[in-house]
Amino acid sequence: MACQDEAGPYQTVPYAGLQWAPIGHPALQPHEYLRLGTAKLLTLFRPATGEVQAQGVTACPNRVLHPWLKAALRAVLATLPEPAPVIDVEANRAHWTRWQAGLRVRITLPAALPRLRVLLVWDNLAGHHTPELLLWLFAQGVMVLFTPLSGSWLNMAESLQRILLRRALDGQHPQTTEQLIAWLEATARAWNADPTPFTWGGKRAARRVRARQRRHALGGSGACSARSFRCRSHGYVQHN
Repeated sequence: MACQDEAGPYQTVPYAGLQWAPIGHPALQPHEYLRLGTAKLLTLFRPATGEVQAQGVTACPNRVLHPWLKAALRAVLATLPEPAPVIDVEANRAHWTRWQAGLRVRITLPAALPRLRVLLVWDNLAGHHTPELLLWLFAQGVMVLFTPLSGSWLNMAESLQRILLRRALDGQHPQTTEQLIAWLEATARAWNADPTPFTWGGKRAARRVRARQRRHALGGSGACSARSFRCRSHGYVQHN
C-alpha cells in the first residue's frame, strides 16, 4: 500500500515552536508579514516500510503532479516482485473489485486488468480523477482508493506530513520559498535515513483501549467517571 498527498501550502511566516535563544534575549517575531510566496510538499508514503518520497514545489498543477507521481510509483513498483501472468481473468478482476465493496460510487475499471500490485490511498483532488492518469495507474496494477469527505485521517501520508512539518519548521522563520522547500526536503531525507513503519492499531491504539476500559459510564449517558460508584442499598426485600 502507498499513500499520496500534497501538503501545504506553507507560508514564509514564523512558525511557533521551541527554539534556543540567549538568556535575556528571547527570539522576536517581525511585526509585519511579507507575502513572499508559498510552497507545497508532494508526498508518496509507504506505511509498511516508513519510507517517503517527497518533493517541494511552489505549485502543483497536473503538469507538475502527474509526472512526479508516475516516477515515484515506478520507483515503488521496481522494489516489488514481478507479477505472475493472469490466468483466471474473472478471479483477477474480483481481486480488484473487492476494494469497491460498499461504495455507492464506484470508479469504472478497464476491461483488461493486470495483477493488482499496489493500493494507492489519496484524496479527491480534481487532478486525481484525470482519466489519462487513472488508466495509467490501472495499467501498472495500481488500485486507487479515495478517502471520503472529512476522512483525511484515513490517509497516513497526512500523518507523516505533520511530523515532517514540525521537525522542519517549528520555531523557524523561512524567508523564501526556496528555503521552505530545502528544509522540508532535507527533513524527508533525514526521516528516510531511519524510517518508522506505520501500522493501524499500534501502541497508541492499545493505550486508548486501556483508557476506555478504566472509565465507567454514568447513568447510561455519554458521561464517564474515572472511578466506579458504590451501589447503595434501598432496603428493598424480595418476597417469593
